[in-house]
Order: sequence, then structure tokens, then C-alpha cells
Amino acid sequence: VQLQAYGGGLVQAGGFLRLSCAASGRTFSTQSMGWFRQAPGKEREFVAGITWIGFRTYYADSVKGRFTISRDNAKNTVYLQMNSLKPEDTAVYYCAAKEVGVTGSSYEYIYWGQGTLVTVSS
Repeated sequence: VQLQAYGGGLVQAGGFLRLSCAASGRTFSTQSMGWFRQAPGKEREFVAGITWIGFRTYYADSVKGRFTISRDNAKNTVYLQMNSLKPEDTAVYYCAAKEVGVTGSSYEYIYWGQGTLVTVSS
């Protein structure tokens, strides 16, 4: 599976963005997908995930109620709708894929996109 994330940009605090992650490969529909982010000087952290069966979703506490992950297997795409953005959401956002279920550990994800930068100004 090859992944390409896009949709990042500069937005004011309180604004919104929608990230997309386009996947190629026949196995996308059987991969659980995750969004991670990495701010300067910080470790990569789990943001949200969605399973390949049942479309169950999982969120980091810091984004619950503000971010929504979804997927469209017909389009081989996973989305991250980000509302009420805060300056602390500034980071490079990565999409990733793994088999079986969603976890918050980046080490368990096999495939990674190149990242897209989100900058939230105060």
C-alpha cells in the first residue's frame, strides 16, 4: 500500500481543515488506518484511527470532539476532519496503515505517507 497525505495548510485558531490520504494498492480496504502527528522537537503521536471492518474509530484525548476520522474504501481514501483547531495542533500529519486493528503505537504501522504540514496561528 502506498499512501499520500495532503490537505495541510495555514489556518487561524478556531478554523478547520480536512486532510486526505489517498492509498494505492489492492489491500487498502483490509487495512486499518491511522493519523499521527509530529510537532517540532516532539515525538510522533497518535491522533486518530479507523478499523477496516466495522469502521470503528479511536481518538487521542487531545482531539476528541474536534477531529473526525472517516474512510471511503471505494475511493481508497481516509480523511481527517479537523475543527476548532488550536495552535498546539500545529504539526506534520502522517497517515499510516496496518493490518488487523487500530493501535496508538506508530511502530505497528507498516505503511506511511509522506506527511502534510498543518500550521495553526493564534
